Amino acid sequence: MLHVPAPSSAFVASLGWALLDFLWQGALIGCAAATLLVALRNARPETRYAVACGGLLLCIVCPAANLAMMLADGTKAQAGHLLPLTVARDVPLADAAGVLDWLQRHLGAIVAVWAACAAAFGLRMALGLWWIGRDHGAAQRAGAGAGDGAELAAERVWQARLSTLAARAGLRRAVRLHLVANLASPVTAGWWRPVVLVPAALVTGMPPQLLEALLAHELGHVRRHDYLVNLVQNAIEALLFYHPAVWWLSRRIRLEREQIADDFAARQLGEPRRLARALSELERLQFSHHHLAQAAAGGDLMARIRRLVRPTPQALDWRTALPVLGLVLACAASAHALSTNGAASPASVAAAALSRPALMDFKSCSKPMYPAADIAAGHEGTVTVNFRVDASGAVAESAIARSSGHPGLDEAARSALHRCRFVPALRDGRPVSTWTPVMYVWTLS
Repeated sequence: MLHVPAPSSAFVASLGWALLDFLWQGALIGCAAATLLVALRNARPETRYAVACGGLLLCIVCPAANLAMMLADGTKAQAGHLLPLTVARDVPLADAAGVLDWLQRHLGAIVAVWAACAAAFGLRMALGLWWIGRDHGAAQRAGAGAGDGAELAAERVWQARLSTLAARAGLRRAVRLHLVANLASPVTAGWWRPVVLVPAALVTGMPPQLLEALLAHELGHVRRHDYLVNLVQNAIEALLFYHPAVWWLSRRIRLEREQIADDFAARQLGEPRRLARALSELERLQFSHHHLAQAAAGGDLMARIRRLVRPTPQALDWRTALPVLGLVLACAASAHALSTNGAASPASVAAAALSRPALMDFKSCSKPMYPAADIAAGHEGTVTVNFRVDASGAVAESAIARSSGHPGLDEAARSALHRCRFVPALRDGRPVSTWTPVMYVWTLS
């Protein structure tokens, strides 16, 4: 009787590979975004914000697309992972195959750990939303009569000022204001019905013109729907928490977002220095901010103050380029580890002279069918097959370079992939015949 994995097992395997593949995909996205941001260091913050948001969006699109393709490509009786290797050699890639075997056997545990951590980050996000909603609800109850007369009068005064600023800025949506006792800095919450929560202590502890500047900054967040974007941003952080590029891109988004809101407030006020003084006052009071809401104290306050007071072109700082260099080196090291395992052989030396290796045309390939006998026996493993691709891109011959330990799996992979088409290798611009290895991972889970 054949053992057919449950749909949930196929989903777990596909999800696991999608998460693992994102390790190198995220590194490439981070490299590209970092290079663009360095080149655009003197551009408008809106441009850098768009680049960072685009990079973060790609971070969630790539694993989602991979998962969808793997699920669509899956069959009821087998699951596999194809790894084409870009450099031909006659030495089996034992280390790479061993790593893939280990990952394949532990995909369930990897997905379980990821799910637990993602759930923890999701709970943190939910608690942050509850915290904001609690303060908002407390402020509404105070407005209904729970607060004292002086606080209600002050709230009405500042609500009128905020409405005037919003009308001057061309905002058609009503923006509410509530005074909150246990809050450190003004924050904006809500998308459909935005509300600005203002610490009650600021009404008496900060000059009115400076507090008005902070409110103008918050209206900049309201105008651009930053609260909604920030929720999506936090969701991506929760799902892809394990990749440094996601956190770096998210931090850049927040920094650029604050600069955009600063520019908006400066234009509305006509006095950039007034906003700089307000931010300086926040720095003096050492206010903090909450990432799930838009706060005037977000980002690097001192850098924002300097930018408002003395905007100057930003010179290239090699310290900012170090993360880019680190990501590039990490990508290069990963590619090198996959393509240069073991000692150099005559075949690998010859392959190094190629201007382009042979490349598999995935559309021409049909997925190898899992042999029924191996399914029944529960056989899994990784096989590396060497293909000699002629100058026309056809496979002339093939041979098993490294066995999975099960002849049935080896032959099934070799015979199925033997029918694939390749883009021939090039040497000095001319197609040539060369040997190209392809690794296939068999798994039942």
